[in-house]
Amino acid sequence: MNSANHIDELARNPGTELDLDWILAVQANTSAIERRCKSLPGRRSIKKSNQAAWLLKAITCIDLTTLSGDDTESRVRRLCQKAKFPIRADLLENLELEPGAITTGAICVYHDMIAAAVSALKGSGIPVAAVSTGFPAGLSPFPLRLAEIGESVQAGAQEIDIVISRRHVLTQNWQALYDEMKAFREACGEAHVKAILATGELGTLRNVARASMICMMAGADFIKTSTGKESVNATLPISLIMIRQIRDYHDRTGYKVGYKPAGGISKAKDALTYLTLIKEELGNRWLSPDLFRFGASSLLGDIERQLEHFVTGHYSANYRHAMG
Repeated sequence: MNSANHIDELARNPGTELDLDWILAVQANTSAIERRCKSLPGRRSIKKSNQAAWLLKAITCIDLTTLSGDDTESRVRRLCQKAKFPIRADLLENLELEPGAITTGAICVYHDMIAAAVSALKGSGIPVAAVSTGFPAGLSPFPLRLAEIGESVQAGAQEIDIVISRRHVLTQNWQALYDEMKAFREACGEAHVKAILATGELGTLRNVARASMICMMAGADFIKTSTGKESVNATLPISLIMIRQIRDYHDRTGYKVGYKPAGGISKAKDALTYLTLIKEELGNRWLSPDLFRFGASSLLGDIERQLEHFVTGHYSANYRHAMG
């Protein structure tokens, strides 16, 4: 399974006119949200073969990511090889799967690494996602942010992860946020756009909810929690409020928007919790890589370790599941 197969089947969100009445009606009941998150079943509620199947599902929804200042083309190529063959052949054989039957959802890199990733993934069906628009702070001049999107699309990125201007949210300048997001969407052309809200810097859950809705109104294909560089990244309460905005937007417009939690999700048990939340709040259709992604660099290693335990009954050392 790979994301390219699914993207072709999904009508893109064209966006809507900015509806400030709708936006100002959006609220967040923090205590109710926290209660709901505490009610989520943990890993122990998904047993044995079911757990293995869910973990394999999680792999197909990973944006395998490297966003370090010391990234090299050789590191990116190794990561792309891992994206194509994320699970060891002996484990796949025990799980009755062919090599290549499971791939990650995408590879996510900085602009300078796009060419190496595109080359390494040629023919695999795995898309390359690039972070853009002055990632992670989003404070470079606006024309440069638009130009960066164009350069990355031209280089072969099929998905663009943009960062919004947090100040628009903090000052409640919803028109400016809408206009910015709409311009980013237009600059992406045929490439799918994921709007990173940097939720840990938005102050309140209500701000997160309203920013989520505005980005969808402006045509975002995905909304994403974090750059992974903030002090607070993906959390269950933040995820729940964003997911419920996705549900409300779909109920009102008929268009499905994807969700990407990113930053701090490194354990298989956390992946299972997020998948459970998606299933319960949005339904099975969102459990596919065209509508759900994990932004992660180390999650795959722990999932592979858990699958080895399922197959052999023993845990191996973490270093045996390196990314490259």
